[in-house]
Amino acid sequence: MLSLRKLVLVSVLLAIVVVGLGAYTRLTHAGLGCPDWPGCYGQLTVPASQANIAQAERAFPNKPIEAHKAWNEMIHRYCAGTLGILVLIITIMSIKRRHHHGAPLILPLFILVLIGFQAALGMWTVTLKLMPVVVMGHLLGGFTTLCLLFLLYLRLTPYRIPNGDWPIKKYTKFGFIGVIILAAQITLGGWTSSNYAALSCVELPICQAGWVDKFTLSGSFSLIPPPRASYEFGHLGHNQRLTIHVMHRLGALVTALYLLWLAFMVFIKAHSLFFKQVAATIGILVITQVSLGISNIIFSLPLVVAVSHNLVAACLMLALITLTYSLKRKI
Repeated sequence: MLSLRKLVLVSVLLAIVVVGLGAYTRLTHAGLGCPDWPGCYGQLTVPASQANIAQAERAFPNKPIEAHKAWNEMIHRYCAGTLGILVLIITIMSIKRRHHHGAPLILPLFILVLIGFQAALGMWTVTLKLMPVVVMGHLLGGFTTLCLLFLLYLRLTPYRIPNGDWPIKKYTKFGFIGVIILAAQITLGGWTSSNYAALSCVELPICQAGWVDKFTLSGSFSLIPPPRASYEFGHLGHNQRLTIHVMHRLGALVTALYLLWLAFMVFIKAHSLFFKQVAATIGILVITQVSLGISNIIFSLPLVVAVSHNLVAACLMLALITLTYSLKRKI
């Protein structure tokens, strides 16, 4: 029988896949590949037979079937649904183990509630036609689910740091600050993506010439947009999108510098190989993430690079959580 810890690990791996598929769906403009929820054109799968296609066209006459986009969306939904089932099983197992010493219960229950809210966000993404705040919320919910599952995995993993590593204990608070900064930067990335602002600046390091004159905070971060039939491909003007993109780049600079400093300080002051490896991993992931961001601009947002940019952000957050949790609980 699969142990709770192994089941949580499987869920973490699946959550990474779901985050990647969510990015792929968004970047291939397949968020409305199926015009309804939870099915697709009123069916459990993408209509394929002539009869099913005809039925779909009658039900949604204004939304012709684009099979490749519909499949992108449905595969994402299937994986997310499977993750929801795994989280339900984890919660049931955790309830049964609640009397065991140190067995977490609140965290699995919270993840289950979050999964339910994520499902609602998935529905609203479709029914509200890709409203940016909903799309961003769905992305952040996916990241949060992944992080909490990983934290649960760490809670269930009985590891200790040999002989402790007290000289770096003081960096615990800086680890928490790093998590907050990275979360804010991921939020900016989600806002950039959901407003189709990824290519609003096409030059380095900040933006193309004249960007200062076009920079405006007015309307750039309004959470409630004006009513529209659809928000696909964005609703903001160029100046607002440019502003969002510039803020994301400035946030990236702050985040990279802070995390590189934190990784360097932990690396040089740690005695244990464990913390040196975690710090080195954070440093490598930060450099990789910055390189991917630059590549997105130079090569005009290639799909594989853009998806990787999302996945590396997720891995960076997991590495930072590992560092912070280990400093807090394992020393």
